Amino acid sequence: MSEPKVFDKILTEIIRQDKGVKKCILVDKTGLTIANVSKLSAFVVDTDSIGAIASAVFCASEEQGKNLQIGELEIVTSEFSGGKIFASACGKGVLCVVSEAEVNIGMIRLVMKKQGVQLAEELDKFLAVEPMPGKDELDEEDLKSALEELERV
Repeated sequence: MSEPKVFDKILTEIIRQDKGVKKCILVDKTGLTIANVSKLSAFVVDTDSIGAIASAVFCASEEQGKNLQIGELEIVTSEFSGGKIFASACGKGVLCVVSEAEVNIGMIRLVMKKQGVQLAEELDKFLAVEPMPGKDELDEEDLKSALEELERV
């Protein structure tokens, strides 16, 4: 199983690539925040909300692409007068990068793709369900016992 600190390390690598990057957030596709890193402690935002919205926007755009049959979604970029928000898939998650308006977009895209692969691998490990030692499957007796317990309730 992957350790949560690994996510912080990868997100920190992303944030160090360009001085304009302010925050990196890793969420699952339901919008639940898994990890986040900020460059400036003074940059206070509701990380859970930002991550959830970024995930929703990304997943909605992904669905549009599927419906139009135009391929896999690579990145969603939202440009505002005071900054940019980038979102890209990383396996079972969505990587969100918040930046200032003046940022090297090509560098951000490149780093998100590269680190997205690492995040996807670590996320798969983190979300993996490990089987109980010595038990690959429930046998018939286990199932009967569980059913009897359920019926008693």
